[in-house]
Amino acid sequence: MNRLKDATSPYLLQHAGNPVDWHPWGEEAFAEARRRDVPLLISVGYSACHWCHVMAHESFEDAETAALMNEHFVNIKVDREERPDVDAVYMTATQAMIQQGGWPMTVFATPEGHPFYCGTYFPRPHFRRLLTEVHRVWTGDREAVLQQGAKVVEALNTNASLPNGPLPGDDTLRQAVDNLRGSFDPVHGGFGGAPKFPPSMVLEFLLRSCEREMTGRTLDAMARGGLYDQLGGGFARYSVDARWVVPHFEKMLYDNALLLRIYTHWWKAGGGEQARRVALETADWLLREMRTPEGGFASALDADSEGVEGKFYVWTPGELVEVLGEDDGRWAAELFEVTDAGTFEHGASVLQLLRDPDDQARYADVRARLLAARERRVRPGRDDKVVASWTGLAVAALAETGAVFERPDLVAAATAAAELIAGTHMRDGRLLRTSRDGRAGTNAGVLDDYANVAEGLIALYGVTGEARWLRLAGSLLDTVLDRFSDGSGGFYDTADDAERLFQRPQDATDNAVPSGRYAAAGALLSYGALTGSTRHREAAEAALGTVSVLAAAHARFAGWGLAVARAALSGPVEVAVVGPPDDARTVALHREALLADVPGLVVALGHGGGRSGARGNGQATEPVFPALLEGRGLVDDAPAAYVCRNFTCRLPATTPDSLRTQLTT
Repeated sequence: MNRLKDATSPYLLQHAGNPVDWHPWGEEAFAEARRRDVPLLISVGYSACHWCHVMAHESFEDAETAALMNEHFVNIKVDREERPDVDAVYMTATQAMIQQGGWPMTVFATPEGHPFYCGTYFPRPHFRRLLTEVHRVWTGDREAVLQQGAKVVEALNTNASLPNGPLPGDDTLRQAVDNLRGSFDPVHGGFGGAPKFPPSMVLEFLLRSCEREMTGRTLDAMARGGLYDQLGGGFARYSVDARWVVPHFEKMLYDNALLLRIYTHWWKAGGGEQARRVALETADWLLREMRTPEGGFASALDADSEGVEGKFYVWTPGELVEVLGEDDGRWAAELFEVTDAGTFEHGASVLQLLRDPDDQARYADVRARLLAARERRVRPGRDDKVVASWTGLAVAALAETGAVFERPDLVAAATAAAELIAGTHMRDGRLLRTSRDGRAGTNAGVLDDYANVAEGLIALYGVTGEARWLRLAGSLLDTVLDRFSDGSGGFYDTADDAERLFQRPQDATDNAVPSGRYAAAGALLSYGALTGSTRHREAAEAALGTVSVLAAAHARFAGWGLAVARAALSGPVEVAVVGPPDDARTVALHREALLADVPGLVVALGHGGGRSGARGNGQATEPVFPALLEGRGLVDDAPAAYVCRNFTCRLPATTPDSLRTQLTT
């Protein structure tokens, strides 16, 4: 029976034709396991996962293996990107049992969902033996299995959360910088050894802390290596080596949204042409390859094409000559580090750009011709579901990049994505996590959905001045405070009315994206700075307490929390720009504010002169929103900008130069 055919997840649809009798996650599968008195086999993965595809081809498409699975188990297929809560609780169990994790994740659980044996990828012979052995133990020593499941659940629910500390101060943040310096690779950039993941959240903290060496070295090295697509723009998931040469080729929306924003911030901090190039190429890649017809952004591109990892992206010297001719082919091979020996597999090389081209016109021509030739290759698969959280990250990045580099098309793309979230992902004031083809999925939004969408909407408001985006962000953050709070200053990853799993997930550390806790803290801090809401400010500061616990020894896992803490200690700086929106002087002041390299800067844009109270005729006026604009008026009928901290403002600036001086002193 094909129970996956109506899924909104491309990953589940990839498995709809398997001989395995898959169930989607849900009560029906649990009830069937209880009825048959068999264990659950829960397989968790995602569409761009290379080893997920390998295990699918080896085992799930194999009739004999599928027969074993169907006979002895109720099989559940889970897209970790649609159900991060399910993934989180079982990944915690997997890591506790085998001291490592990854995808595909393979979990054997009781009909109540309690895990008793976990693993990741299994080759087909090993997997078949495992299926047989688990069945033997289940039927022959049931009590031991049930006890094991109960012990796992008990252990995971004991001390499941980090202790809270005080709001981090300057000393704590300096300790974090020292801790990061201890694992920094001064030769190749990044932190630690292979594999190397782009440390986006950590880099944001270091940039806000004016640590230019670690930030610049890492951003430059990533942009020049094979992690970055030198032809099409955009970054791969991670580098398998310490030198950023050979990537794991899948491209994820969340990585590229985070990196787009940090490269834009690096440019504002003096990153130069390299920062600008990478930011704009990555933004163009997002619009060209990741946009959906509804205005959203697809989740990922596969690593594989034609069943071969990286085939779409790599080149040999001969292929370069074939496309470019002898002279340009040899020039390109030298420029892009393409050798006869190859840097990847089968004599092929991943393109790198370790030095700046000596002929920019020739470089642009060669790059365009190679990209056109590559477009004729078989493309990697695309997971075109829209995830609210990652779309929020993209909205923030595109809005800021568009404003900084005067690219209105990027701001328009951010606005269209926000419209999709507001129109398709909202139901009765609550957020749904995914959509596909304009149809919302059924999975409730989790904490990072609410937080990252709010972050994106606040950034979009700062760029456009459209108060509707800030109002929606406030509604989402009110839900965070009302539904996700743990009562101790932190947040659960799921709402209080969400489906109950054997553990309510709560992760205070960053992973591929900022932890929901720190993402919420950042959005709450910005919203409080714009509106003057003490409730939001205090909630942000309370949520940052775990940063004090992690900073000295585990700073790499709290990068976004550290970045938000740096913004909190800086104020954050608030800028209210007032003036007619079509006045060139207003536009110039607004742009100067957005160009400022200030940690956690928030910008409000309004017509000026607003103040709540009573009109002369006794009728009450509408309260000014956001409150940062209240009482901030024109100066001698000219547009003005007010630089404030905690709503205490300096004298208004009426020229970009005077505003720049206030923002840098």
